[in-house]
Amino acid sequence: MLFDMDGTLIDSEKLWDVALTELAVHYGGRLSDEARLTMVGSDMATTMRLLHDDLGQPERDPQVGAAWLTHRVAALFAAGVQWRPGAADLLRAVRAAGLPTALVTSTERALVEVALHTLGRANFDVVVCGDEVTATKPDPAPYLSAAAALGVPARRCLAVEDSPAGVASARAAGAAVLAVPADVSFAVAADVRVVDSLVGITVADLAAVCSGDRAVPRVEVG
Repeated sequence: MLFDMDGTLIDSEKLWDVALTELAVHYGGRLSDEARLTMVGSDMATTMRLLHDDLGQPERDPQVGAAWLTHRVAALFAAGVQWRPGAADLLRAVRAAGLPTALVTSTERALVEVALHTLGRANFDVVVCGDEVTATKPDPAPYLSAAAALGVPARRCLAVEDSPAGVASARAAGAAVLAVPADVSFAVAADVRVVDSLVGITVADLAAVCSGDRAVPRVEVG
């Protein structure tokens, strides 16, 4: 099992919203909704480029902005992050079933270490972070790296993702994909299963996705 983090397991995109909005104000501007949506699922370098371009300040040093953002998000993570609906229950079920499990995220290690206080280090056999791979999502490298570390071919893995970049990355690696869009709605390929929430999703449902069964339930949450 391969799980994305932000927006999939934890409701952290709202915290990124806070930090990015504050950084834009710090720079004397305002982050547009369009640019923010494009950032979902991207790595830090891409986020900085999108932010600076959106503000009309492409000359800014991305490393300075990244350091500011990392410090602010770390503080927000440390104050507490919330699980996405159904995510904690599903992760517990996956671990109880004895399935090898990896966390595969575009977020950098320093922030992931903070988030793991909520997620639980013992829930993952492998953790792949955005600053530890040769290329980030939508490139397949993160998922290929995670599958290799688990000792399982990617084609035998299932990835759970919430963003277009993450879905593209997992599909390119050859993994089956369960998409659970949270902050961004997007079209997916015919072989990608989509649910509205992880609430009620079982290990049997995950196995059905891997087998190509389209009968995975769509769950509406109010």
